[in-house]
Formats: sequence, C-alpha cells, structure tokens
Amino acid sequence: MANHKSALKRIRSNEKKRLTNRYQHKTTRGAIKKLREMDKAKDAEAFLPSVISMIDKLAKKNVIHNNKAANLKSQLTKHVATLK
Repeated sequence: MANHKSALKRIRSNEKKRLTNRYQHKTTRGAIKKLREMDKAKDAEAFLPSVISMIDKLAKKNVIHNNKAANLKSQLTKHVATLK
C-alpha cells in the first residue's frame, strides 16, 4: 500500500478516471451496436454524427487508439451508406 499522501490521492483519482472511462466506453459500444442494427437509412444518418462524436471523445482521452477510432468511423459510415 502507498505511504505518501500524493500516492494515495493518485490512487483515488485513477479509480475515478477508470470508472468514468469505463462508463463512456461501454456507452459508446452500445451506441455502435444500436447503429449497426438500424434498418432505416434516415434514422441511421441522423444517429451517425452523435456516435462519431462519442468515438472522437474516447480517442481524444486515449481510452481507445486514434487508429481504432478512425477504423470504427470508417466502418460505420460505410455501413450507413449501404442502407440507402
């Protein structure tokens, strides 16, 4: 166990950040699944920008890698384009 005040504080803040990142990542994964299950092009096109925004936020905070974010956005955009 840590002995220094700063180390104890770091443990507390890391736990808060871990839970926040986990929640945001799980929410984004759910939104991606929801988008992939959509059948109507109009609904999917309306929902796509919010999913892309969520992915960008995860990449910005280094929860997911930048390349993974780019790949996800590309796949989802391609998927929505085929719904037309």
